[in-house]
Amino acid sequence: MSIVLWGFLFSVNVCATDRVYDVSDFGLKANSKKDASPVLRKMLEKIRKDYQEGDKIVLQFPTGRYHFYEKNATVREYYISNHDQTNPKKVGIAIEEMKNLTLDGQGSEFIFHGRMLPISLLHSEGCVLKNFSIDFENPHISQVQVIENTPENGITFEVAPWVNYRISKDSVFETLGEGWELRPSSGIAFEAQTKHIVYNTSDVPYPNKGVVQIAPRRLNIKSWKNNRLIPGTVIALRTYFRPAPGIFLSHDINTQLLNVKVHYAEGMGLLAQMSENITLDGFGVCLKGNDDPRYFTTQADATHFSGCKGQIISRNGLYEGMMDDAINIHGTYLKVVKRVNDRTLIGRYMHDQTWGFEWGRPGDDVQFVRSSTMELIGEQNRITEIRPYDKENIQGAREFRITFRDPVDASIDAESGFGIENLTWTPEVLFADNVIRNNRARGALFSTPKKTIVENNLFDHTSGTAILLCGDCNGWYETGACRNVIIRKNHFVNALTNMFQFTNAVISIYPEIPDLESQQKYFHGGVEGGIVIEDNEFDTFDAPILYAKSVDGLIFRNNTIRLNTEYKPFHWNKSRFLLERVTNAHIE
Repeated sequence: MSIVLWGFLFSVNVCATDRVYDVSDFGLKANSKKDASPVLRKMLEKIRKDYQEGDKIVLQFPTGRYHFYEKNATVREYYISNHDQTNPKKVGIAIEEMKNLTLDGQGSEFIFHGRMLPISLLHSEGCVLKNFSIDFENPHISQVQVIENTPENGITFEVAPWVNYRISKDSVFETLGEGWELRPSSGIAFEAQTKHIVYNTSDVPYPNKGVVQIAPRRLNIKSWKNNRLIPGTVIALRTYFRPAPGIFLSHDINTQLLNVKVHYAEGMGLLAQMSENITLDGFGVCLKGNDDPRYFTTQADATHFSGCKGQIISRNGLYEGMMDDAINIHGTYLKVVKRVNDRTLIGRYMHDQTWGFEWGRPGDDVQFVRSSTMELIGEQNRITEIRPYDKENIQGAREFRITFRDPVDASIDAESGFGIENLTWTPEVLFADNVIRNNRARGALFSTPKKTIVENNLFDHTSGTAILLCGDCNGWYETGACRNVIIRKNHFVNALTNMFQFTNAVISIYPEIPDLESQQKYFHGGVEGGIVIEDNEFDTFDAPILYAKSVDGLIFRNNTIRLNTEYKPFHWNKSRFLLERVTNAHIE
């Protein structure tokens, strides 16, 4: 029996081989303006046709610049978590249903034109993306610099040389590119020399009306009054539209991203959903070095993981200049909108930027939460059947009919407000040796019950909270409670220079609980030392270091706090440690 099996394995391996596909062999030369999109589509079709089980594939680019255009891009209907659900997407490189493929840019720059999703990797296993950068020829964020600011004449600013713009008939500043035009509505202000977010400015209101051009590329808005925007201040003017990330992963297993840099994307840098085991090493959402004239990177988060499992490892990264967090890891609560019978519920994706993709599978473990108090209700359960309820197919669905193994607690109904959390699609996390700096909003967000280690990172002027442990079944509907978190050996430098959502302290443990007074249980923790914060260094100009709400089991020990005078204290929270409904806490 064993001899026959050995012979079978040997015969399979004889067929397997290493195959190298070079883009130059398909007529795509480095540093030409030729559209790379149709060439890559043709190559991927050939790779799929040639593939034999066990093959290891390398798709490689000779070092240089490659351009991708909307016109001949691959067209796909993708529903991407935490993005605007606009379809179809124009995809530069669409990698689908591949095994053991390595895309090696060998240090190349991939430049995208128009409104595109640069790279997608779907339904694939054992794939590696490495050694390339992503950028857009004409970013959708517009950079300007304040030239003059007076009470009488408002603000005069100069538009960066790469920005295409016009003044509309109704005196509005409009930016435009290949196939798109925008009217910025808000801004983020950067210090010219340090590229820090300007102190106490947060989201800068931008009154985009009454714009007058007073000289080539110099504009004035007399009604724009903001004395914090001193001459020299650089402002990234933007909308809140986020149609697509730089890299999209979905339904993948064992994916690696090595030495990949995203310099701009109109959504997040990387969005991964329903995937298992993802490693980022040397990944960056960053500028092109100290001489880069830009101050901004992505329109939203640098990296974002929604409904993933296995391990998420993110190390040796640089995250700067983005308009939101460096990393956010969570699942999604489905709101119970109908109780069909004792074992069957209808659950609905609630947020307008998170729907249309798979939520769970038969065999997945789930639990239920009351939205108003964020308390667990009833016992854990298991899915026996799940199917779309408002659509024939999963793609594009917002509602699911879910049948469970055991009867659902009798109190769970559509009227009282309950969420369903998928516990199977939750990951372990290692976030280590990264630099996060000069970004809007927050540094790192974690919402997973599995072991989470955050160590040896530098959080340098993150502008808002550096680390947030959250959980919300009322707004974004992002699950869930943290049970095993270690935050150690990190260095925090002047966080909280601005106010954004959930920015109550340098480290905020802040689940969204509308009715905290009625809560009987606790949301985060649940075991002694469930959340440990130790051996960190805090350099700060203001008071709040730790805020925690609804936690059972919190340790803060062996941390160093140094006070500086680089900014004037302004935070409403005047306490070093502010704890609301916290038990079994040790601060030492």
